[in-house]
Amino acid sequence: MRKTERRARKAALQAAIEQQRLDLLVEAERWQSAARPLEAGWQTMQRYRLPAVGGSALLLWWSLRHPGAAKRLARRGLFVMMTARRLQQLRRLLPLP
Repeated sequence: MRKTERRARKAALQAAIEQQRLDLLVEAERWQSAARPLEAGWQTMQRYRLPAVGGSALLLWWSLRHPGAAKRLARRGLFVMMTARRLQQLRRLLPLP
């Protein structure tokens, strides 16, 4: 290869590398903008992690001390959840004006 050919090849390679860097920057920005809502949700979860752990520990302690009441509460909660789900399904089938 001659010197001019090497210089031309080097310039072409440098241009290709620069284009790849620009493409990478654009894709990184697209990735960050797509992940922004997920990141915000994760930060919200992290903010409430300690109170959730504390509340679940208190609930566990209470349920161990009162197993009968905990079973009744769980049954009632399950009943309320299933009733709410059925009402949602019914509302989808019979749209109200």
